[in-house]
Amino acid sequence: MRLSAVLLIAALLVQAPLLVRTAGAQTVPAALTSDPAPDPKNPARLEVVHVPTVGGLKVNGVVFVPSGAGPHPTVVLFHGLPGNEKNYDLAQTLRRAGWTVLSINYRGSWGSPGAYSFAGDLEDAKAALAFVRDPANASLGFDGRRIVVIGHSLGGWVTAHTVAGDPGVLGGVMISAGDIGLLGVAAKMSREKAVAAIADMHETLTTSPQDMAAEVAAHATEFGFSAVVPALAQRRLLVLYSNDFVKAHSESLIQQLKAAGDTTLDTGYADTDHSWDDHRITLQTLILDWLAKLPGTRAP
Repeated sequence: MRLSAVLLIAALLVQAPLLVRTAGAQTVPAALTSDPAPDPKNPARLEVVHVPTVGGLKVNGVVFVPSGAGPHPTVVLFHGLPGNEKNYDLAQTLRRAGWTVLSINYRGSWGSPGAYSFAGDLEDAKAALAFVRDPANASLGFDGRRIVVIGHSLGGWVTAHTVAGDPGVLGGVMISAGDIGLLGVAAKMSREKAVAAIADMHETLTTSPQDMAAEVAAHATEFGFSAVVPALAQRRLLVLYSNDFVKAHSESLIQQLKAAGDTTLDTGYADTDHSWDDHRITLQTLILDWLAKLPGTRAP
């Protein structure tokens, strides 16, 4: 059984019909079609970094540095579970648009040291923001005053909790996000199915599926989107979702945010799969358009 099967069970718990803006034909931004003019003094480059996090660990990361003198508005990019889709095409496009992008691999995943855990994902996200804000890393083009968090799938869950807990970021983009709290609810309903599903998507993760299922079951309430809705309702957020096994998770979050009085929420839906495989240009266009309208992203 795949993880999608367990999350589908969880999705059935939150089905909520909702009318939202649908992603369709749009003008393609220049960053998707054209390279910027080279800057010999400040060339675009890719840097390997090791981000200090809780417990003395240093997780692996890469930084996409744009051409031109910094500091540049900055995106911190979080992958999913286990993270086969890294969204590096999005990172490259954001760099062409003038953004510095930091992408990390959570502890215990894809070669980063330590034992994997969902709580560890959230700690590593905080560490990534501290890394971006550290003046010692200014040579990488980061602007610690202009940060946006973007996450896909599990990374969308990380984004929700990170934006809710950090008033210093400008906002966040959630791409086909899965509510890990609902995975915990599903694990309570059937631990055996949850373990089997996690094992099928385990790949590089260092912690056993049994321990992962136990963790989400024990923290189902605090891990849920509902726990962060009061804080998120006051923040700028773009929720993008697709016709996949966690569609209802985004629909429920959108509904909860609107019920909480959110007036700045932006949403977009595309009839595509979880990875937006046949809508990659649409995905990047939606994000670039939203970023362009976000207050504070232009150079001071």
